[in-house]
Amino acid sequence: MGQIGRTSEPAAITARAESFSRIFAQLWGARDVAGLAALMAEDAEMLSLTGGWAEGRAEIEALLASEFAGAFGRSRLVSGKTRLRTLGPGTVVLQQRFVLSGLLDGEGRDIGRTGAMLIAVLVAGPDGWQAVTLQFSAVDP
Repeated sequence: MGQIGRTSEPAAITARAESFSRIFAQLWGARDVAGLAALMAEDAEMLSLTGGWAEGRAEIEALLASEFAGAFGRSRLVSGKTRLRTLGPGTVVLQQRFVLSGLLDGEGRDIGRTGAMLIAVLVAGPDGWQAVTLQFSAVDP
């Protein structure tokens, strides 16, 4: 299993909305659960790839740590199509398609790859862009 690490300061918050998905993928690859949680607003909500639900940064960090300890222990994200839509001043919806590889079954064997879609509402704040809600779902590759 991959080691869950901390490669970033908790302030891994993006200065530009366009950077969010790239930073998310980098932090995912590093298993940096604190960095991933820092991309979220303090009161954010997240629906994970496994259907896990978390409210607030602490729960999000715990959920991600649990998932990295299992099926996503060696997973990697490769970015695909990105769509960013402005909803109003300081608010955008991000749609990011990924290919997720390195998935593990219950016995630690590689089970291939799948498609994934990250959809997040991002809000600009004093520390940069953060997700107030994020859904990460499996889709056809």
